[in-house]
Amino acid sequence: MNSHTLAVAVSGGIDSLYAAWLLKEKGHPIVGIHFITGYEKKGAAAHEDEPSPLLTLHSETGKSAIAVMNHVAEQLNIPIHIIDIRDVFEAEVVAPFAAAYRSGETPNPCLLCNPAIKFGLLLKVAASLGAEKLATGHYVKTRQDETGGIHLLKGEDPLKDQSYFLSQVPAQDLKKAIFPLGGMIKEEIKKNAQAAGLSSFAKSESQDICFIHDGDYKSFLLNRPGFSMKPGPIVTDDGTEVGRHLGLHGFTVGQRRGINCPGPYPYYVLTLDPATNTLVVGKKEDLLSTRCTVHQINWIQPPQTSPFEAICKIRYSHKGCPCRIEVDASTQRATVTFDTPQSAVTPGQGAVFYAGDELLGGGWITRQHR
Repeated sequence: MNSHTLAVAVSGGIDSLYAAWLLKEKGHPIVGIHFITGYEKKGAAAHEDEPSPLLTLHSETGKSAIAVMNHVAEQLNIPIHIIDIRDVFEAEVVAPFAAAYRSGETPNPCLLCNPAIKFGLLLKVAASLGAEKLATGHYVKTRQDETGGIHLLKGEDPLKDQSYFLSQVPAQDLKKAIFPLGGMIKEEIKKNAQAAGLSSFAKSESQDICFIHDGDYKSFLLNRPGFSMKPGPIVTDDGTEVGRHLGLHGFTVGQRRGINCPGPYPYYVLTLDPATNTLVVGKKEDLLSTRCTVHQINWIQPPQTSPFEAICKIRYSHKGCPCRIEVDASTQRATVTFDTPQSAVTPGQGAVFYAGDELLGGGWITRQHR
């Protein structure tokens, strides 16, 4: 029996459920942590169940998660603490998300949530519960070298790899993380979980932003305090006005639909200028950028030289492009020059650097250069 207590972030989905089961099978004492953001979907059954003796509710809000966590606690026979993080989630994830759109950027909230919440706040909660490490169901791998340095690697399943989303997690926090699913394939996990008698409460895997259930981020933003429709001009690259938009928050670089301007060729969004409330459009080939500027870089494995060669992903769905990275160590900024021009390099998105399957670090795109 392994005497070291481990915490597991449990959501009710099959990934975190199976991660907890694997660790318990290895003999670890396990304690679960489930957090409430205030943006959960409310189901009729959520208020009907009485909490299991295994559940600890840290606020009245935790009652909305009773049905889900009863299901998990009964299958694993582990204590689960339900934590109310509404205020922190609002301040660290939702408010910056809205602020980024207000400034003409297109943010990725998962890049904010992982360092601030899942590997920030939850690590502190885990420590308060006597757990020395926190496990999650992320599809990534880590290893420590002989000097104690941590290395973050892509997950074995290329369709599920989530290393991109962990690029902003500090190295010292990754040392306290465990990823039981990193070396496994999703279909293998589903098959093994079924054989072990495990069943997920979640009916399907969500691909949307967790706090915007219907995918309508425009309506979500307009319901935020201080957010309003601000119509403005649509211009081509040479300054010619070709139409009007209803608000920059409804657009992102590379977008074609929704511009609704007749022209001699299909218009694509090239840039958003919040200072003048102007949407700049042009041809598809005008979206190509030779380089971009990246700031607030979090290095998991800092470069030994500058410039250096790597693979850069400019968004999660991007396959990655060979590039040359020149780092300004004093400002934690870098200029990334692509071997071949890349389309729709978008301010506000994460630029993440790889050497093979290893994630070296990543930051935020602030500017693209054509």
